[in-house]
Amino acid sequence: MKKIAIAALPWEESKSPTGKYQSSFKNISLALGGKRDVGAWGGGHPFDLQLRRVPPGAAVCPLHAHTLQWELFVVLSGTATVRMESASHVVTAGDAFVQAPGTAHQITNIGTEDFLFYVIADNCPADSTYYPDSKKWMLKPQRKIFRMTEADYYDGEE
Repeated sequence: MKKIAIAALPWEESKSPTGKYQSSFKNISLALGGKRDVGAWGGGHPFDLQLRRVPPGAAVCPLHAHTLQWELFVVLSGTATVRMESASHVVTAGDAFVQAPGTAHQITNIGTEDFLFYVIADNCPADSTYYPDSKKWMLKPQRKIFRMTEADYYDGEE
C-alpha cells in the first residue's frame, strides 16, 4: 500500500495572466503513483484526486464541459458559485455535487476566505472539453487547445 500525507504535499499554482482564473492544488493521485491523464489501462489510476484552493474573487477555470469525464466535488471550506449554462448555485462547506459529462460548469469563490475542495474525476482514456464562452476545445491526453473550422468530409483527401 502506498500512503502519503496530504498536508506534506506541495501546493502547485495555476494562474491566468490577469489572475481572473487561479487556484492552487495538490495532486494527490499523482503523489500516490498515478500518471497524468493516464488511467488504469496505462498503469495509472482509474480516477484523479486533487485538493484545490481558490482565493476570494477568483474562478478555478473558464466555463467548460467535458464530453466523457465525470467530476465529483466535496467542499471543505468557503463559499462559491457553480455557474452552469442556465443557472448558478451557491455551495458551501459540507456540500458535495457532481458534474456529468456534457454539463458546462465553472466554480468561482464569492467568499472572503479561500474556497477549499476535493475534486475526484474518472480517468477516461480520452476526453475533449468545450469552452462555450471562447468557443475553444481541448483534447486529452494530448492537452492541445484549438478552435474548429467546419470542412467538407472529403476536403484535403483527394
